[in-house]
Amino acid sequence: MQELATRRKLLNGKVNFPLCLAPMVGLSHMALRVVTRDYLPAGAETLWPTEMLNSWKIPKEDLAKTPETFRAPFETGLVPQILGNEEEPIRDTVTRLIDWGAEAIDINMGCPVQKALKHNYGVALMGDPAYAAEVVRMTVKHSPVPVSVKLRAGPQGDFNFLLNFVRGLEEAGASWVTLHPRTAEQKRRGSADWEQIRLLRESVSIPVIGNGDVQTAEDVFQMLEDTGCDMAMSGRALAARPWMMWQVAETLGFGAPYGREGERAPRTPEDEGQEYGRALKKLLMILLETHGENLALRKFRFHVRTTGVWLDFGHALYSAVMTAKTGEGVQEALDLFFKTRVAMTPRTQLRE
Repeated sequence: MQELATRRKLLNGKVNFPLCLAPMVGLSHMALRVVTRDYLPAGAETLWPTEMLNSWKIPKEDLAKTPETFRAPFETGLVPQILGNEEEPIRDTVTRLIDWGAEAIDINMGCPVQKALKHNYGVALMGDPAYAAEVVRMTVKHSPVPVSVKLRAGPQGDFNFLLNFVRGLEEAGASWVTLHPRTAEQKRRGSADWEQIRLLRESVSIPVIGNGDVQTAEDVFQMLEDTGCDMAMSGRALAARPWMMWQVAETLGFGAPYGREGERAPRTPEDEGQEYGRALKKLLMILLETHGENLALRKFRFHVRTTGVWLDFGHALYSAVMTAKTGEGVQEALDLFFKTRVAMTPRTQLRE
């Protein structure tokens, strides 16, 4: 595998770890970031996303009271992801987010939902390379921190289109890009075309983060080896097994996470199943402490529905969580379910 030391620098050289969490609506909130960070050992630095933030809304919101912008006081490396295509709201959003603690700003050019297409942001910007570059230029103009872009493959998987598109973003001042090599039409269907990540990494001078079909620690190293990308990004699979951070760190020679000294990262399906239960209990506790019971339970149920597909009998766990009506009831359901050892499967058909 290409030595990490030879990889291009991210976040002004601060990042020294090859895996990060993806920005995901409803999932990449403060509670998940804190739980995932608990598995990252001392000395390891990576990028930490937010959920997608609308640049028309952020300037008017109280960021300390908006669930999508809740943050823990000790969080570093925060890279909020914004949707937007107009200079004034982007300028005001960047100003608010810098004050909030952003260490970089990520622009979403990969969201394929109809609302984004209708308003000409998200993946819709990939239909207009010149304007997409202008969105980057106006963001960079108002940002004292690095600006990155997350995007998808070009239309019909056209790599030449993608390359020219990214070169425009690079010229406009993008510090790095993240490529999820599926087209907007594919959404999560089919396999991610890692070859496009490799070709892009070889063709531009800014760092390239690879995203798509990273479900295990082995996948992280395989993506780094196959594509030469500067970092691997994982979404729902890392939300399901946040200790993937620990597994990767262990392979790289980092120590154990704080509080787990002397332990090894969970590796067997049964050990991972038990760790999933521990992670869920902590996630629920943080959500209840920070979001209030109704919103906390909605977010927790969504997390279980999304990540439980990696767990044997995950449907039974989701049913138990849905049946419980209070935070205390959900805690009891978790205790009862994880009294029996259950296993996790390495991969599912749910594409990343």
